[in-house]
Amino acid sequence: MNANERRKVILEVLSQSSGPVSAGVLAQRLSVSRQVVVGDVALLRASGHEITATARGYLLERPVSEGVIRQVACRHSSAEMEAELTAMVDQGCTVLDVVVNHPIYGPLTGPLSLSNRYEVGQFLARCVRLGAIPLSHLTGGIHLHTLRCPDEEAYRRVLTALWELGILLEE
Repeated sequence: MNANERRKVILEVLSQSSGPVSAGVLAQRLSVSRQVVVGDVALLRASGHEITATARGYLLERPVSEGVIRQVACRHSSAEMEAELTAMVDQGCTVLDVVVNHPIYGPLTGPLSLSNRYEVGQFLARCVRLGAIPLSHLTGGIHLHTLRCPDEEAYRRVLTALWELGILLEE
C-alpha cells in the first residue's frame, strides 16, 4: 500500500468511527509505525482535512447537523473538575474543548470531545496517571468550555447545573 492509499484508509476509518481512533490502532491496521500515522495525519491536516487530535486519538470533524454550539465560562479547583464535566455530559451535551486565556500566549485550547460519564472517567484517569495539571490551573481556575448540545434547553440545563455547583462564572 502506498502513502496515498494509506491516507485514504485513515480518512475512511476516521469517518466511520463514532469516537476517537488512536495512532496505535491505525498503525496496527495499516501495518506501519505509529510515527508514520502521525506524519500521515499531519499531511492530511495540511491538505485541508479537519482532523482533531484528542488525548484518546484522532477525530474527523463533521459538520454539526443537529444541535447548537455554545460556550460556558467556569471557575473551579482541580478537585471539582469531575463534577463540572459530569454535569455537562449528564445534560446530553458534548464537551468539545477547554479554552484558557493565557496572559502571554492568548487563547490556549485543549480538545476534549467528552460525551458521557465513561469518557469523563477515562479522561480523569489519564490525568491522574500522567500527573497532568488542567489548563485552568494557568488562569486561577477560570476557563471556557465549548459545548455541542442537542438544543437550547439542554444548554440551559447545563447552566443551571453548573450554577448549582457554584462553578458557573457569572458576569
